Amino acid sequence: MEVRKLILSIMIVINLIIVSFGFIFTSSWFWLLIIPFPLLLIALYHSFQTKHAILRNYPLVGYFRYIFESIRPELRQYFWESDMDGRPFNRRQRSIVYQRAKNQRETVAFGMQTDPQAVGNEWAAHSVFPCHIENHDLRTTVGNAACKKPYSLSVFNISAMSYGALSKTAITALNKGAALQNFAHNTGEGGISDYHNNGGDLIWQVGTGYFGCRNQEGKFDAELFREKSNRENVKMVELKLSQGAKPGHGGILPAAKNTPEVAAIRHVIPGTDVMSPPAHSAFSSPTEMMHFIQQLRELSGGKPIGFKICIGDKHEFIDICHAMQNTQIFPDFISVDGSEGGTGAAPLEFTDNLGMPLYDALAFVTKTLIAFGLKKHVKVIVSSRIVTGFDILKVIALGADACYSARGMMFALGCIQALKCNEDVCPVGVATQQPHLYKGLDVNDKYVRVAQFHRNTLRATVEIMEACGFKTLSDVSADKFYRKVDAIRTLSFQEIYFGTEGKLVNSHTDFESKLFED
Repeated sequence: MEVRKLILSIMIVINLIIVSFGFIFTSSWFWLLIIPFPLLLIALYHSFQTKHAILRNYPLVGYFRYIFESIRPELRQYFWESDMDGRPFNRRQRSIVYQRAKNQRETVAFGMQTDPQAVGNEWAAHSVFPCHIENHDLRTTVGNAACKKPYSLSVFNISAMSYGALSKTAITALNKGAALQNFAHNTGEGGISDYHNNGGDLIWQVGTGYFGCRNQEGKFDAELFREKSNRENVKMVELKLSQGAKPGHGGILPAAKNTPEVAAIRHVIPGTDVMSPPAHSAFSSPTEMMHFIQQLRELSGGKPIGFKICIGDKHEFIDICHAMQNTQIFPDFISVDGSEGGTGAAPLEFTDNLGMPLYDALAFVTKTLIAFGLKKHVKVIVSSRIVTGFDILKVIALGADACYSARGMMFALGCIQALKCNEDVCPVGVATQQPHLYKGLDVNDKYVRVAQFHRNTLRATVEIMEACGFKTLSDVSADKFYRKVDAIRTLSFQEIYFGTEGKLVNSHTDFESKLFED
């Protein structure tokens, strides 16, 4: 017998028995129909509907499939994952953030859980003569000769996450944490909200939608930009070209998160999906972009101006470097976002299949800037899955001057990696605009955790530097970091990313001739 007919038969029989007992014995039996009769109606409905084959063939029982599918992430995370499983961050990575944010014990027992012989395993060469570093506040100065107001930037900062994507309590806690520990908070492309004004230094990100500095047509408004960029808490301005989560796609703010307050900050219509265009309307070529950067520098009163990019076509970044040389206009910094970035909601193909991974992108940018003689003018900031001291030192070794962390800071706020950021139902109140959820995030508790995560991560970074004999960040070298590349060979980052000759090419002409040989 078909399962559908069997289920319908059982439900009909149960209902008939109850009705019969009600007529034969007492009408109280009819109260028992409150459950089986609605179930019978549902089973009959699903037997004739055509949208869901599972429910048509297995009325009622088919619901278990949807129930188990909906709780599958929770079951996997709480019961089936090992400490080294889980994506995009495994349990061990999440745990170290929680421990450092709470100032708890962060040591592990009984040795490493990873396989040191596995392909991809990474390690650093320690020194038999460790050094001592007194100052744990690792910083770099951003601002070239054209910059009137250089900024002393921590090497570990809060990455771009907008108010709207994150809740007001989350933004407030992040900013207060940045103020407490003296590091920078990137606003994201959603503009500067009141929740960003809690004492933390801001890196104002200006995206293709020009949120916070746009006119009614959505174009760049110079006077609005001048007013906001000259605020005391705005220390740098970052022009967003693309991001790793969705390179070439533009930003997405779902209508559910576009509240009247968010819309007022962004100068858009509330309750609508807000789509940032893929490209800027203020410029359309590398040369025009350099002149736009110069305009932003002048409007801001000489503050550091840079741009954020996820590397795709290598030729295009080389064209940007040519434009720097030809115009003699140099951005103060470049933010390199790897394709591993993930705080932005994005189509699956853009998340999984577009953009260059961080280490390849960073090494390429470093080589290109040096080959063109531009590295002395431009600082490099990176982002993508950076949560530990070892993560920080790896990117420093590949040429970065500082880094951002987005999801690491979200974990410090209490994020449990529920993977519901784009559904406006974040269970811990970080990535939602629903009051009953974000009010559960206590700002006074969480901002301290953000500061402690930053402080303890830099402490761990310094401890690794001491163990390796790196007295300063400039001593951190690619030839001291290693990766298992196959079953037999282990190569240094120098060999993997910069070649075995121990130095980079000497000119951009030589560089361009060699760049595409492979």
